[in-house]
Amino acid sequence: MQFSIGVEYAFHSLFYMVDMPEGKTVGIRRIAQLHGITETYLSKIFAKLGRAHIVKSIPGVKGGYALARDAADISFWDIIEAVEGPDYLFQCAEIRKKNIFVDDPSVFSEKCPCLIKVVIQEAEDAFRDSLRRKSLRWLFDRVRGSFPEAKKQAMADWIDGA
Repeated sequence: MQFSIGVEYAFHSLFYMVDMPEGKTVGIRRIAQLHGITETYLSKIFAKLGRAHIVKSIPGVKGGYALARDAADISFWDIIEAVEGPDYLFQCAEIRKKNIFVDDPSVFSEKCPCLIKVVIQEAEDAFRDSLRRKSLRWLFDRVRGSFPEAKKQAMADWIDGA
């Protein structure tokens, strides 16, 4: 299992937006420069985050992006799902229905789901639930708390320059 690099881009970009003052925005170019990543790909990620109501786009000369919700209300899973989509990682193709030993294909119904699919999706549900319990605010508070004051000030100055 592997998430795209877009998930990492999203988390690291959103991290710097957590404590932006009300009405303040930051542009894609600045975020891309901050991380040394491509503006084009980051724009696609932010479009997905916008559709998921994680960020909002503010038009105009002083426009850019801001969080659309409180960081405490944005879970890790919200971000991953916005970037990767809602589908389960394991997609059962029900090949068992084509098995040469199957006498009665009617047994393959909602009453008799593929047990492999059931077990894997139960595990993925637990994985998703775990990610829903961690928020962007939790991440920010946990990570930023260990920053030296100079780095905290540099972050504040970066936001002020947006």
